[in-house]
Amino acid sequence: MQDYESYDALGLAELVRRGEVQPKELLAAALERMERLEPILNAVPIPMIEEAQRALDQGLPEGPFTGVPYLIKDLHLLWDGVRTTNGSALFADYVADHDSELTRRYRAAGLVTFGRSASPEFGITPTTESTLFGDTHNPWSLEHSAGGSSGGSAAAVAAGYVPLANASDGGGSIRIPASACGLFGMKPTRGRTPMGPDAGKGWAGMSAVHAVSRSVRDNAALLDATHGPDLGAPYVAPPPERPYLEEVTQSPERLRIAFQRTTWNGSPTEPECVAAVEDAARLCEAQGHDVVDLPMEVDGELIRLASATIIPTNLQVVLEDRAAALGRELEAGDVEPGTWGMTQVGRQRSAADYVRAVKGIHQLGRQVEGFLRDFDVLLTPTMATPPVKLGRINLSNPNPAEHIQTLFQYIGFTQLFNASGHPSMSVPLCWNDEGLPLGIQFTGRFGDEGTLFRLAGQLEQARPWFDRRPPLPG
Repeated sequence: MQDYESYDALGLAELVRRGEVQPKELLAAALERMERLEPILNAVPIPMIEEAQRALDQGLPEGPFTGVPYLIKDLHLLWDGVRTTNGSALFADYVADHDSELTRRYRAAGLVTFGRSASPEFGITPTTESTLFGDTHNPWSLEHSAGGSSGGSAAAVAAGYVPLANASDGGGSIRIPASACGLFGMKPTRGRTPMGPDAGKGWAGMSAVHAVSRSVRDNAALLDATHGPDLGAPYVAPPPERPYLEEVTQSPERLRIAFQRTTWNGSPTEPECVAAVEDAARLCEAQGHDVVDLPMEVDGELIRLASATIIPTNLQVVLEDRAAALGRELEAGDVEPGTWGMTQVGRQRSAADYVRAVKGIHQLGRQVEGFLRDFDVLLTPTMATPPVKLGRINLSNPNPAEHIQTLFQYIGFTQLFNASGHPSMSVPLCWNDEGLPLGIQFTGRFGDEGTLFRLAGQLEQARPWFDRRPPLPG
């Protein structure tokens, strides 16, 4: 299929419905693209070609994405009979014996999954570099990071392997790769998509699962197909007023938008990111919205507490459970140095520390929602820096304090909304003079992805990005 990349996922599914193309042709086009570019990008370390072909042979269900090639991130999401390594040598041979609920929903939507996209070890860095699989390269500049932890998915979508791919976000891991790779990425409201049956909530509810995509409507339609609690879900997001796909084509009317340039953790914002958010504010004004230069004040210490307590203690549990499954004590060499260092922090935290941290993220949720009583949307840069070069952030540093401080330089705008649980999206509105994407973050009220999708649809029309492609061979 010569023009595979010129369609989004819904467009490809429509071709299948009309009988103009067969799912096997779409899979062949995706595999050809992957086989040609994977040697320079390293985005999909675990192919699932046999599983994809088996799905085609058995017949696909009728769904909104029937026949569309797809990738799932190699982090916690399980597929029966397929490896889930979490980007770690410790899980290199772990094969699930059941599906995650979200996996079942992807399959029911008609998606044809043919690989697992790269993640850093346990998803704990905003870049995608691991000792198990190596570095994932940014299609816009091969010496730069594709972001993380969903960098494999973002690189694959930007490079045209697939029009959308699964991603997850515990501190910015949907929005940061979307920003770095020039894509649209939506972190949904806490509890919007299922995490079971193996997890009730990720990182005390800070983690959410959804996707990165080239078009807004694909992202919305996928959320329509997958949202809703699974059995026993500890958090349940408010139900949407109407299908998200319908929201994309509706006018957002006149929104009241606050915008700010500064991070909540004190990390500096680089001038080109400041210029980008100011440009985005003007673009919103040009669409008829009321834009107010008003930073939101929240307790930054609560954000630090959440990151430095909830993440290390959850990581500690993952490693302890794996040690029990292996029947041996773990050693520092079983994981990357930064991971081991973070685990030791987890061991030092008490149950009371953890309860205080969870209480803190709930306080942050109330602080953010209080601010948004007067505004429909908050506008910021997605990242305080442009995409960074590979090697700048990884898990080679065993000092947890230094590692956390490095992380804070890159999650200064994103982490807050993991803690608060609010829906937040990165929209590819700007590129710098080097040709690198600079995403713009928009955050809405709790449970209100609808307003964000309406605004995103409007901005996509005002400043289209779909046909903007990275400088890759072929």
